[in-house]
Amino acid sequence: MEEAIIHTQDLRKRYGDVEALTGLDLAIPPNMVYGLLGPNGAGKSTCVRILSTLTRPTSGTAVVAGFDVAQDPGSVRKVIGLTGQDTTLDEKLTGRENLRIFGRLSRLGVRGARKRADDLLERFGLAAAGDRLTASYSGGMRRRLDLIASLLRAPAVLFLDEPTTGLDVRSRMEIWQTVRELVVDGTTVLLTSQYLEEVDQLAASVGVIDHGHVVAEGTPVALKSQIGSHIEVVVQSEGHVANAMAVLERLTGRRPEADGSHVVVAAVHPVPTLPQIVRELDNAGALVRDVGVREPSLDDVFLAVTGKPVSPVQRAGDLEAVA
Repeated sequence: MEEAIIHTQDLRKRYGDVEALTGLDLAIPPNMVYGLLGPNGAGKSTCVRILSTLTRPTSGTAVVAGFDVAQDPGSVRKVIGLTGQDTTLDEKLTGRENLRIFGRLSRLGVRGARKRADDLLERFGLAAAGDRLTASYSGGMRRRLDLIASLLRAPAVLFLDEPTTGLDVRSRMEIWQTVRELVVDGTTVLLTSQYLEEVDQLAASVGVIDHGHVVAEGTPVALKSQIGSHIEVVVQSEGHVANAMAVLERLTGRRPEADGSHVVVAAVHPVPTLPQIVRELDNAGALVRDVGVREPSLDDVFLAVTGKPVSPVQRAGDLEAVA
């Protein structure tokens, strides 16, 4: 593994009687997106605040791009960018004016701030809207402009704390593309998000934290493989449920689950082939409307490792309701 660009060891943060971080250990290589997941109150935002020098740790160490966040916060701030959950834009200014002001605050100078703002607006598709008041921007455009503002100093590390909350699908995908381009340019991104699909799409590695420390870590593929797949069968009527359950129990060696909407589900590893499943169901006289092997998602991983698993039958019912 390459030397970590973000490294924490036994990182702790206490607010009165509440310990938000309880010994957080991270080692994040450069030039990647690292997804940090966890339930509300798990310590994600506290971690980002410490790494971005907005708050000091109670104990432990945190190093970003070679600089200790407690001992040398000024050097850390020179190499990072931060996009928080709320935008920091002045709606009475144009997009271009906002960026130029942020550039001046970042000590780029008048000429440097002007050039950097123009370059970033052009690169990320906001040049045409650059001279409009940000009050007229859509939610997605504001978030993109806010993200651009964090890139004015070309940071080595970018912290994205819930960057697409409240955005529509198209706007979220535009932000995703921007993040991918940043990684290609050499930026390391630490991403927190409530949208697990977002982390699955972007992150090369994922850490799940609960009660202030890491409870699972790995690539999305590796984490999902620990949960295992499941067979899902939708039968024609209630009369075929028993036959389908008997077939799945024989194939998987596990007792299947069934709900009231003719859905039968069984966890399985390794997975039988679909032709084998269909043949066995047909031989048993179970008439089916649908059968498939469903792969786990990061939602399944998240719920399992944080102690709140959702049964495959519940998940199947949710999907059927959406459909």
